Amino acid sequence: MRRTLSVAVLGGLLAVSALAGCSKDGGTEGGGGDDGKIVLGFSQVGAESGWRTANTESIKASAKAAGIELQFSDAQGKQENQIADIRGFITQKVDVIAFSPVVTSGWDAVLKDAKDAGIPVILTDRAVDSTDTSLYESFIGSDFKVEGQKAGEWLAKEYAGKTGDVNIVELQGTTGSAPAIDRQTGFADAIKSNPNLKIVKTQTGDFKRADGKTVMETFLQSVPKIDVLYAHNDDMGLGAIEAIKAAGKKPGTDIKIITVDAVKDGMTALAAGEINYIVECSPLLGDQLMETVKAVKAGKPVEKRILTKEGTFTQEEAKAALPTRKY
Repeated sequence: MRRTLSVAVLGGLLAVSALAGCSKDGGTEGGGGDDGKIVLGFSQVGAESGWRTANTESIKASAKAAGIELQFSDAQGKQENQIADIRGFITQKVDVIAFSPVVTSGWDAVLKDAKDAGIPVILTDRAVDSTDTSLYESFIGSDFKVEGQKAGEWLAKEYAGKTGDVNIVELQGTTGSAPAIDRQTGFADAIKSNPNLKIVKTQTGDFKRADGKTVMETFLQSVPKIDVLYAHNDDMGLGAIEAIKAAGKKPGTDIKIITVDAVKDGMTALAAGEINYIVECSPLLGDQLMETVKAVKAGKPVEKRILTKEGTFTQEEAKAALPTRKY
């Protein structure tokens, strides 16, 4: 009889202990690691550029430093892969899901599944166009429209007071993605009051260096006079530089070049005068993401929109920044 009582008491104590252990990270919804760590499922767009590589490294390093268990997936630039990743995270019962959406549309169903499973979702780098903002906790990233505006404002200032048409070709990012849409819109808005600044060709280079080179080759063949190239990221701009050189022209002089990102390769080209102006888009979102993950898991309120701090660079500013550049 005494032995039975002891076992019952011990069982009760273990149950209480287990409940106490579950509550210390903000509840049991979404599961969690056996060791009590927060488990974060993260689906990355892919590895299409130096920016994305730096973004991935930032997330992995910050998760490790924060003691968060990271389940990482690479969607290889395909929305169907990313949706499958998110459904997999739901099945695994991770604590929090984060992802950088390949495109803006088509997420409501899978986000509703995550919400129904009690797993909070955080968007990083790119937004979704869902009208139901309760489907995600927060969006951490840049204001892509402002980036486009900064690029256009520099160009308008560069050609202020000059007459004659200025022919601009535009290398867009992935079709349907938030940065491609917003960087195009912001740039167009900034130059619309200058009728001599004309966008004569625009085509996607899918944020890839090789595609940037290929598309620029077609631009050079089809447009008799190109004065300016506006590329939605450094990698496409760097690919375009190869095409410009192969065509016997001098990048940065014969064709002025504006890009977005400010990764090390882009900054090096800017410092060398082959790019004229870069608008920064920082990939180092890891620390902000982990802070938000912890807050969400603990049930604390978070900002719906968290902006990253970014600037712009001229040639001289790039030269000064390069020695300590982290990406």
